[in-house]
Amino acid sequence: MANTHTESGKPVESYRPLADRVRPQRLDELVGQAHLLAPGKALRRAIEDDELVSMILWGPPGTGKTTLARLIAHETRSHYFSLSAVTSGVADLRKVIAEAQENRQTGSRTVLFIDEIHRFNKSQQDALLHSVEDGTIVLIGATTENPSFEVISALLSRCRVYKLEPLKVEDLGLIFDRALAGDSRLQAWNVRMEEEARQVLLKLAGGDARVMLNGLELAAQLAQPNEQGVRIVDRRLIEEALQRSSRLYDKKGEYHYDTISAFIKSVRGSDPDAAVYWLAVMLDGGEDPLFIARRLLILASEDVGNADPHALMVATSAFTAVHYLGMPEARITLAQATVYLACAPKSNASYLAVEAALNQVRAQSPEQVPLHLRNAPTTLMKDMGYADGYRYPHDFGGFVDQAYLPQEAQEQIFYRPTENGIEKKIKERLLMLWPKKKR
Repeated sequence: MANTHTESGKPVESYRPLADRVRPQRLDELVGQAHLLAPGKALRRAIEDDELVSMILWGPPGTGKTTLARLIAHETRSHYFSLSAVTSGVADLRKVIAEAQENRQTGSRTVLFIDEIHRFNKSQQDALLHSVEDGTIVLIGATTENPSFEVISALLSRCRVYKLEPLKVEDLGLIFDRALAGDSRLQAWNVRMEEEARQVLLKLAGGDARVMLNGLELAAQLAQPNEQGVRIVDRRLIEEALQRSSRLYDKKGEYHYDTISAFIKSVRGSDPDAAVYWLAVMLDGGEDPLFIARRLLILASEDVGNADPHALMVATSAFTAVHYLGMPEARITLAQATVYLACAPKSNASYLAVEAALNQVRAQSPEQVPLHLRNAPTTLMKDMGYADGYRYPHDFGGFVDQAYLPQEAQEQIFYRPTENGIEKKIKERLLMLWPKKKR
């Protein structure tokens, strides 16, 4: 362990956070990620069989990416180098690669761990390609962002991606118990945790072991020893230490996309309770309310459509109101629109109609507009037959049977109304007007 010195010259142990002091030293001590590390799983077998390949560890903070990288290097007796993409550049990479080449000549392997690899730009990631390709280094990159978007395709194709999941409450509980029982500093402080406080800490950690351990240590520091020298940590101290719930929501992170997806699918699935829940997650995470309002506008047309035409009016009005109001009042308007759209009958017939029409247009060059439908603002155009034969529907009571599609497309049906809501009446009217088109 590294040492520092006081002014008197006496050495003192340098401070290490609890999360670092209780970091697992063996693979079997690592908690969580059973889908990757349980006996027989792919990553576990690769480590045990000493058949490492370069990899990207993708997952939320505090799920063990850094610890796992260290353990992989330790278990496979590899030289281990660690860089942070925030503070390192190409020069640092070249230095490690040069040492890795020397190690290779002696028959030993080098593992290079790069934390937050998504922060490397393209040229920095390019600098890794050759060494990863020829096996000079085994790259282990860690990222909280979707590597499909943040890691260049050439590097991604040379790596295996392993997705780490947020730790379960049971996993956090095991880590907590080990830390409280095994850390010398907590033992010296004589810390006692009330069960309610323990449960609150595990819940507020949000699947992040680092947040949980930092909260435990800070709460223990805040606690004052009683007459028996015991530091009792209660719920109040946990809430003071953490200030508030540790949020998973990140407006630029993977959880952002997962949450908006859950929101959209809940509205589409006509579950107002779930829709409002995911709305609350986004609002509590600081999401731009206009971003949510725009999603509601899309939902109103794509998923409700003409089953309830009022949905688009509600969504449009909500967007305008959110723009005028801002937070926190906008949350009420967003909730109203969300509940309306979730409860409305659903139809994606309009969405399917325009997609089918676009496919038709793209598959075949657009046909010439029939003469009787063309614009005829001049005498010359009228003499050329433009608008000739066009029958004005209002002269026939509002409808007249005539062709509106090019000859080659007249049999096509793009819009197929559902039996839901108002669209059922629309379907009945269309069948009456165009009986040959069986929708």
